[in-house]
Amino acid sequence: MARVRESGILGRSHGLARLFDHLADPARGGRTLREADVAQDVFGRELDLSGDASVRVYIHRLRKKLDDFYAGPGAAEPHRLVIPVGEYRLDVMETETAPVAAARPRPRWLWPAAAAALVLVAANAGAWWWVARETAPSRELARTAASPLWAGVGRDRPVIVVVGDYYIFGDTDYGEGPKRMIRAFEINSPADLDAWLMDNPQLQGRYVDLDTYYTPVGATLALREIMPLVRQAAGGIDRVRVLTASHLTPDLMKSADIVYVGYLSALRVLQEPVFERSRFAIGSTFDELVDRKTGQSFVSGAGTASGDRPNRDYGYLARFQGPAGNHFVIVAGNRDIGVMQMAEVATDPKALAGLKGPGDGPVEALYEVDGVGRTALGAKRVVAAR
Repeated sequence: MARVRESGILGRSHGLARLFDHLADPARGGRTLREADVAQDVFGRELDLSGDASVRVYIHRLRKKLDDFYAGPGAAEPHRLVIPVGEYRLDVMETETAPVAAARPRPRWLWPAAAAALVLVAANAGAWWWVARETAPSRELARTAASPLWAGVGRDRPVIVVVGDYYIFGDTDYGEGPKRMIRAFEINSPADLDAWLMDNPQLQGRYVDLDTYYTPVGATLALREIMPLVRQAAGGIDRVRVLTASHLTPDLMKSADIVYVGYLSALRVLQEPVFERSRFAIGSTFDELVDRKTGQSFVSGAGTASGDRPNRDYGYLARFQGPAGNHFVIVAGNRDIGVMQMAEVATDPKALAGLKGPGDGPVEALYEVDGVGRTALGAKRVVAAR
């Protein structure tokens, strides 16, 4: 049990950790657990067996996590923990005799989630293909890599390109499986969902974790523009790693130069280091930035514009030094057109002209971006902080 916990394979889900401990608790002295017992003892609520599949979903997730452990960091273990099919307990078996689960028909409810995930992948496939595509270095890329925004990035450390992403979960409507996917601003991880459901026990069984995240199309299109420059600055693709923001950790933020591409609202662990150094503060929502120096407010209208109507967004560029002496570059916007336009500005040496910090100091600028629908028409620098 200790080795499974220490491996980190259970992730950040408090519900999975509680379930793991409960199933393995030897103090019950052989007591046979029922599904309703687990619902009450682990999740603190009564279970409606007529349509509530939440306990079974958690059991399925825990069984998969254990399989992942013994296929990876626990591959050399002489014994393994298993959850017998149809039971609510942990058993110990010798590795060579541990049963391999037979292939089971995929539950019908997984197909809507899989189809939705396929749509997300298809929407972004073209942009991600460009991430791995070879692009010959050019003098223009070299000029841009030497600009104040990019100078020194990748010189002494590898580079991690961080793409802003969002967590989404399933709404079963108290049926057999998810009917739709939900994005809630206050729920950004499986652990957040577990905590929220603990505070709202009447909703247990309706909302379930699907271990699913999505990246806005604007961020992946911006990534296509940024990657050749990052590769040039780092001296090769082997020195560049791409992560989603949900997988960035504080330790990684110290070991590499960081380039963030995405929405301002998806910064996650980067939010505090960015805005504690920034001239700007987040307003009432992430669609608003407030200039701390002048009090002026900049509000994006891109979130409310529909179809081919004209709209205005704001883009944000910044570069600063982290506590470990590494470099952080932020290419962000409130919405799609802001992010995409900032990627164009960040890779254009002419557009970066005049954007200078003191010596090797921080660089920060806010741009007003005009567009129609999802198409950016141009950007105008409205604030440059030195």
